[in-house]
Amino acid sequence: MHLRLLTILTLVWEAITMSARRPRAFTDEQEHCRSCMECSHDNGCVRCPERLFLFLRRDGMSHHGSCVHACPPGHYGQRGQDISRCLKCRSADCESCFSRDFCMRCRPGLRLFRGQCSSSCPAGTLPTLTDCVEGCLGVPEGPWGGWSTCLREGHSCGFRWGRQSRTRGLSLSQPEQKAALCLPESETRRCRMKKRCPTERRKKERGGGRKTGRKQMQQLLNETGTEPPGGP
Repeated sequence: MHLRLLTILTLVWEAITMSARRPRAFTDEQEHCRSCMECSHDNGCVRCPERLFLFLRRDGMSHHGSCVHACPPGHYGQRGQDISRCLKCRSADCESCFSRDFCMRCRPGLRLFRGQCSSSCPAGTLPTLTDCVEGCLGVPEGPWGGWSTCLREGHSCGFRWGRQSRTRGLSLSQPEQKAALCLPESETRRCRMKKRCPTERRKKERGGGRKTGRKQMQQLLNETGTEPPGGP
């Protein structure tokens, strides 16, 4: 009698245990396959909706897949016709990349230049917090200076149009960087010149006065019949 009762109690307990496990397993599988179009209990997501990327994370000797909106650090998203994947950047120094070999952001302590990460900036570049910039790109600029004299072929007059220029320096706290990398910015514009130079005007006036004086003297001598001084 006792043996039969014990057997019945054992069967009831097993039934209760199995019924308690089934909902939990179903819930775990739902969490395991959330946002997947196809899912494997052992490997997670196998196929994702079109807008999501499939990210495979190594778990021991196997991979576990999940569908994500954005790929995690060190990976980039590659769209495909059938499936979009998260692929790993080639360089371990790259925090995010556009393609396998082109970084977009480096890990802390490194600077980005032309898609590559390095601890120091190459020659001819200036360091910022996260990047290396060529020449004076990104360096604060100072105010423009005044316009120069309007000149043409080295003259400030005698022509109708000439050119004038002005320059603007850079606001750098380290003058050696300016001397090594950054040249002052300059611009030119067309300008109107004085048509006649003052010296040419005076020469013309002097030349015209002397010519008029000679004519008047020659006319006076012709009228009086007197020879000019120093004549034969």
